[in-house]
Amino acid sequence: MALALARPRTISALGWLRITLRLCAMLALLLACVPLYYLHRLLRLHNPWPRIFLGGVAWIAGISLSYHGQKVQRGAFLLANHVSWMDIPALAWASGTAFVAHDGLAAMPLLKSLCEMNDTVFIARHDRASIAKQIADVRTALSDTGALTVFPEGTTSDGTGLLPFKSSLLSAIEPIPEGIAVQPVLLDYGSEAAEVAWVGEEHGLDNFLRILARSRPVRLSLHFLEPLSGAALTNRKTIAAAAREELLQALTR
Repeated sequence: MALALARPRTISALGWLRITLRLCAMLALLLACVPLYYLHRLLRLHNPWPRIFLGGVAWIAGISLSYHGQKVQRGAFLLANHVSWMDIPALAWASGTAFVAHDGLAAMPLLKSLCEMNDTVFIARHDRASIAKQIADVRTALSDTGALTVFPEGTTSDGTGLLPFKSSLLSAIEPIPEGIAVQPVLLDYGSEAAEVAWVGEEHGLDNFLRILARSRPVRLSLHFLEPLSGAALTNRKTIAAAAREELLQALTR
């Protein structure tokens, strides 16, 4: 982690009230979306419900989104910096993207089920035998959502800089299918980045509750940068290096 800092866990009574109301709203949204998801799946219709659910989670959590640039519409691998769990619902709502995740998440049945509804591609970095399945999952995710997001840092940073990019996390998108763009996306939480980031020794649940207890909105700017081209697309190492450079330049503007 970029910041070895444990956050205070004290939450006020009013904060706990906000947490309770927001959790109830998220649960109600989930119960409404799941049957509609399976109905659309049964009828083999385009399934908007994962995006609607994740967008609702972002709104309930108090995320205020602004947009800069445009997401490639014809299909894209999005390479984004990673600051918080809020990155996922925000990006899903903004672009309809699916995500690449470490296969450790698949060990948690409920979380795995929710991830699979949004066509998450689970990466087993040390299992070369799974490469063919990963490629098939990538193509499925792209055909269903039109976009697939990778967080090449492999973990969250404090939002004020970038960690090294791990090109191994891009193995699932190599080779790049024909007609698919590779587009860097900067998630900028502004002056509050270090405050809302999930870093250091803070437990994930503590960070989740701390965000839900806030009275102020979490302001997040999404910057869709120009897609990579030319020599930058040679292989996953050049992709990782070029994407990190583009994000660094955007972060320091």
